[in-house]
Amino acid sequence: MALKRLGQILIDLGLIDEMQLATMLEEQSLRGGDLIGKVGLSLGYFTDEQLGEALAEQWGTTFVTLYDRKIEPDVLSVISEPMAQLYRVVPLDLKNDRLTIASAEPQKIQVADELRTLLGYDVHVCVATDTEIERAIEKLYSSHTESVESLVDDLEHDEDLAAKAAAAAGTDGPTDLTSVEALAESAPVRKLLNMVLLLAIRDGASDIHFEPFESEFRIRLKADGVLQEMVPPPKHLAFAITTRIKVMANLDIAERRMPQDGRIELSVGGHPVDLRVSVLPTLFGESVVMRVLDRGVVSLDLEKVGMDQQMLRRFREVIKRPNGIVLVTGPTGSGKTTTLYSALSELNEIEDKLITTEDPVEYDIDGIVQVPIDADIGNTFAACLRSILRQDPDRILVGEIRDVETAEIAVQASLTGHMVFSTLHTNDAPSTVTRLRDMGVPPFLITATVEAILAQRLVRRICTHCREEVVPPADVLADLELTTEQTAGKTFYRGKGCERCNRTGYKGRLGLFELLIMNDDLRDMVMRNASTEDLREAARKGGMVTLRESGMAGMFTGLTTAEEIIRETILEA
Repeated sequence: MALKRLGQILIDLGLIDEMQLATMLEEQSLRGGDLIGKVGLSLGYFTDEQLGEALAEQWGTTFVTLYDRKIEPDVLSVISEPMAQLYRVVPLDLKNDRLTIASAEPQKIQVADELRTLLGYDVHVCVATDTEIERAIEKLYSSHTESVESLVDDLEHDEDLAAKAAAAAGTDGPTDLTSVEALAESAPVRKLLNMVLLLAIRDGASDIHFEPFESEFRIRLKADGVLQEMVPPPKHLAFAITTRIKVMANLDIAERRMPQDGRIELSVGGHPVDLRVSVLPTLFGESVVMRVLDRGVVSLDLEKVGMDQQMLRRFREVIKRPNGIVLVTGPTGSGKTTTLYSALSELNEIEDKLITTEDPVEYDIDGIVQVPIDADIGNTFAACLRSILRQDPDRILVGEIRDVETAEIAVQASLTGHMVFSTLHTNDAPSTVTRLRDMGVPPFLITATVEAILAQRLVRRICTHCREEVVPPADVLADLELTTEQTAGKTFYRGKGCERCNRTGYKGRLGLFELLIMNDDLRDMVMRNASTEDLREAARKGGMVTLRESGMAGMFTGLTTAEEIIRETILEA
């Protein structure tokens, strides 16, 4: 049944008239699509309680007040504080596997769906005001702050759960799949895993590692490129947690001897999150790594990638050329894919056909045809690229050039009037030419097709909340080959460590870039099989800023530390 419009409900309740509704709609369009209720609230046409009652009528539910409501501790414990903060909800009641929650935004129907998936309960939504939701979360969870530490402590002393885990893992006999599934679906296991996932997504972690060892089960989060350990859960729950992950990823829970790969699609706080799951059998159980692909926080905008304006202008000129090859190079996790996606997003015009072939497709972009690679059925980069050329594309993204066959087809695509983007794993821009030669691509084809090579790294940013001046040790300056004269008058900084950065001194990451644009001199050198060192020297004379120079510019402006530059860049010969 179609929902009645909120504006009409507000009129029916006598809260506004037709003229005021017209004013609200006009104001809504000026504000770029704010919710109509919020607009009327800001104009003073009604109170937030009256808006809540109107929303409750619209969605066929009840309006509740929270200031005098008593909520039982066992009901409160169903939704952890991170979950309540993320979804802006308060648990009210739990009866017969039906959880009743209060929300100020009943129109976000995905919240109930997500909580149903995460918690395993049927979820019923009531309406409360935004102010009351905020106050209730602050009041209810201040004395009942549940953390991973407290949850792990409870699990440590849960003897019944330990007995079930032993039975399910087969330590007391053969594995019983029914017991395994029941254990994986048990409330404590789901709750711990949900909390770990929510904390990882909230803190912007890129990977979650679950690692079994002889005497412990370790959980580590990778944030800003560095692993940080969480409080380890009881060792006997290792099997239960890995099984729960396998259930969520639709993997075979009976198979514990072979590696498996899967994917979990979640929607957290209203935006989609993909978790790529890799399960690897080890000596003491299965090791699981989850790659977090949070499509809601990645900004595919070249302006926000981190290049300085001069380099950005030159890079934009290159990617808009009608044909050629643009390569982005760097180690795994250096942001290559984000840079390429940002370039494609900028080039995504209705006049051009863009096709990508990736392993796997990480972020879907409207208007771009994206093809996943599946080597198991023979759908390799090379095979896929051949078919793509018959689809009349203008620009092509090849996820990675791994072999000479893919390289040769990319070259042929470029020669026949296509712009090709791809990635390679090399240390810097000049060595990419040598890598292509080593793969078997003839020098004359390299000079005819390669337009630019962008090398990049990610270093950690100094936390702005605990930044302080520091005098770097002499050995650090020596590693950077900086003299006393070069550092005279320069100020160095570090992060002291605070709550906002988890005591690391770093928050967020900064891109370092090295852009080599091919010119006639460099092409002549490639044809003469010049060494990487000679190519680097010629590129620097042509204006190329090296990765280390880019890093030191960030260091001198107080964005990162000398230690980060040393860790992520090599000293050029």
